[in-house]
Amino acid sequence: PFHTPTFILTHHPRPSIEMEGGTTFHFLDTSPAQALETAREAAGGQDVRIGGGPTVIRDFLAAGLIDHMHIVVVPILLGRGVRLWDGLEGQEKDYGVEATTSPSGVTHLTFTRSGL
Repeated sequence: PFHTPTFILTHHPRPSIEMEGGTTFHFLDTSPAQALETAREAAGGQDVRIGGGPTVIRDFLAAGLIDHMHIVVVPILLGRGVRLWDGLEGQEKDYGVEATTSPSGVTHLTFTRSGL
């Protein structure tokens, strides 16, 4: 579906899965920094995107590995889960933040590392 190598952080390594269309899923049991380095090597100078849930994003933010981030906030309360910003106090000093709202109530937050 992505037409590019895709690296998945996991605690359960398994063989890579190659799909038609050029997507190969690689499962890595490693640190965010090492996973990013592996993805950068595979990208050959092109952009690398990080996707995932709040735990993955928090790990990459805490390690200082995110230059640009787009978060979509949907006004739905699900009841529980992992909070994105817990333990990341002070991150706002490293990023310029832009917010855009839509009539549906969805808010798009764009974070860009200062100095880029």
